[in-house]
Amino acid sequence: MTHRPVRMAVFPVAGLGTRFLPATKAMPKEMLPLVDKPLIQYAVEEARAAGIEEFVFVTSRGKGVLEDHFDIHPELTQTLEQRGKKAELAQVRATEIESGHLYFTRQHKPLGLGHAVWCARHVIGREPFAVLLPDVVVLSERPCLEQMIDAYDEHGGNVIAVNEVPREQTNRYGILSPGAVKGQSVEVLGLVEKPKPAEAPSNLSVTGRYILQPEVFDYLDRQETGAGGEIQLTDAMLKLIGKQAFHGYRFEGQTYDCGDKVGWLEANIAFALKRPEMAETLRAGLKPLL
Repeated sequence: MTHRPVRMAVFPVAGLGTRFLPATKAMPKEMLPLVDKPLIQYAVEEARAAGIEEFVFVTSRGKGVLEDHFDIHPELTQTLEQRGKKAELAQVRATEIESGHLYFTRQHKPLGLGHAVWCARHVIGREPFAVLLPDVVVLSERPCLEQMIDAYDEHGGNVIAVNEVPREQTNRYGILSPGAVKGQSVEVLGLVEKPKPAEAPSNLSVTGRYILQPEVFDYLDRQETGAGGEIQLTDAMLKLIGKQAFHGYRFEGQTYDCGDKVGWLEANIAFALKRPEMAETLRAGLKPLL
């Protein structure tokens, strides 16, 4: 069966990043560096590797630097060219998104993830689309969203990334109610937000990556509030279950929550240790600290 290709991705980047104050007082949290690239760049590169062609940022006040980061920088590229810095020039050009493929829309009030995704509805139209939360980074041999596209090509419908968490931690996550299992994919029968360990239907948690059909906007249009008085994406997704194919995908890779200070520090160490030019020096530097 042929399914409509996923060409568009939404990046909800309107948050204030209060957990990283004062660093995020004037700088968007999505620009926090992970080794030598900002968090948002990892999300964009993951989307590109999965075949995404159109990039939709849902922003708020003070996020203009995100737009600048993916724009061209003539003075910088000219200087690098003149100095023969080919590696640095390649790194800068890798950040550029071509004209007409980068879109920005505002979320004026922090009304929840569902509301943030809803703000992109006119750009997305009636196409399937991906959602990537830049706070969640995945260290893997093959990008997480690219793995999910394989599952989408097989099943169609909606696909969400899931991974296993310790049973005692289910009250921190959205948890899957699983059905039939086929390879890395598991049928989604339901979603439960932060259940107590004794009441959790599984230990499979939703992990910051989604492939969704445009019908989710039909439910987000209702602006119904859920947990925390916010418009929850989970609530809209629940309404698609039973109407469309819906699968969780157990991807290969390690996730890090870079919306948390410790998670961000762990990610920096893990990603740096994967870099041959710094791994040995970093290990030597960490030994006396541990």
